[in-house]
Amino acid sequence: MTLLFDTWYVAKRELIKFFRTKVRLVFTLIQPVIWLAFMGNTMNRVTNNPFGAQMFGTSNYLTFMTPGVILMTVLFGGVFGGMSIVWDRRIGYLEKLMAAPINRGAIPFGKALAVMVQGAIQVVAIVVIALLFGVRFQTGIGGVLLIIVIASLFSGILSGISLSLAASIRTIETLMAIVNLFTLPLMFASNALFPITMMPGWLATIAKFNPVTYAVGPIRELTIHGWEWGKILPGTGVIVGLTLVFMLISQIVFQRATSE
Repeated sequence: MTLLFDTWYVAKRELIKFFRTKVRLVFTLIQPVIWLAFMGNTMNRVTNNPFGAQMFGTSNYLTFMTPGVILMTVLFGGVFGGMSIVWDRRIGYLEKLMAAPINRGAIPFGKALAVMVQGAIQVVAIVVIALLFGVRFQTGIGGVLLIIVIASLFSGILSGISLSLAASIRTIETLMAIVNLFTLPLMFASNALFPITMMPGWLATIAKFNPVTYAVGPIRELTIHGWEWGKILPGTGVIVGLTLVFMLISQIVFQRATSE
């Protein structure tokens, strides 16, 4: 129980920082609008013919693209968990936090929880924006809630990776360089923006093992087709498992790095 309470207090501080950063809140809304308005409408003609509609699974590319935009947003948002560690170390707050009478494991858990909550908020904003652009979610409110859960868990994976790296990295610039090295390939080597059937063989093979693909799959089923549990549960199970693994890794790495 102590770990849970301490985790919440660490997360609460991060969430207060998030809501106080007005510029970041604004860009949280602007980025998905740009993707949906420009790329979504530009590519919409691709699905206006029967062949394209069959390949994408829908006659509306915006509907196909929305799950990808959701994952893209939480993917890049997940790195802020690690950035907050680096920043707290730079200003001396991390040392104060570790000296406080709290469970040290609550520090990475709390920061990851804050990132997951922020991811949920971002997903809600994207869903509202997508609805304004004419996207309809076939599973209704229940499906949207599950989409929020899946996307939040996925942001926990990226947060775990970022926190693990930040435990031993001293500068934000170095962390961003390393994170960008694998976040962009993760995004574009997946089915977030285009179906795997359109990819060359080598890229399709990578996409099938890409965690982004496992997250996009169930979200896209909930958006386009409905409650097809045979397609929703496998990908969701993989995301839940990866979230637990990387959260545990971040805990171990952080404990070792701060005990030296």
